[in-house]
Amino acid sequence: MNKVLPAGLAMLCAGFVLSSPVSVAAQNPQEPGGTVALEGTVDKEYRAANVIVVNTVDGVKHAFEFTKDLLIHGGRSSGPDALGGLIEGTTVVVHYTVSGGIESAQEIDRVDDAGVEKTEGVVTGIDRGRKQIKIRFDSGRTETFRLTDRAAADAGKDLDQGGTGLTKVVVYYTDESGQKGAHYFKKIS
Repeated sequence: MNKVLPAGLAMLCAGFVLSSPVSVAAQNPQEPGGTVALEGTVDKEYRAANVIVVNTVDGVKHAFEFTKDLLIHGGRSSGPDALGGLIEGTTVVVHYTVSGGIESAQEIDRVDDAGVEKTEGVVTGIDRGRKQIKIRFDSGRTETFRLTDRAAADAGKDLDQGGTGLTKVVVYYTDESGQKGAHYFKKIS
């Protein structure tokens, strides 16, 4: 009977994945080979089926497949074993690709004191080549964040066309040895 349970759970999860609404293309236009990121809260994890379900801030549930290569920032360990710390309701940013209608998680950032932090400010400059974003805070102070490879390549593409002028963003970052590394940023106004 124990062998039947994982197979049945995998079939149930596969059915959920196939029946879940996939509105990704409309919400986040994706370049071929590019990564999309969404913020949401963990709903359920089906480790036997390598699937995590996340409720996004826009109210849509997404079922993300993952592999042993999954990166998790803010977990107690690496790979899928770190998913154990992502209990229901944990706020996350999921970086994923879409291929053949399947959403595959590449990286998950846990958003809290144990994971990535977030801050808001106005973009004063983005240099994707140097992997930097400069933010001015309400206090007038300016800070430069180092962009991760993924953030430099994929995050905030809508800012590239609209300039930076008065664009307010939220930046998700880690502070490693006094250097703030931006994992993801998005326009909020």
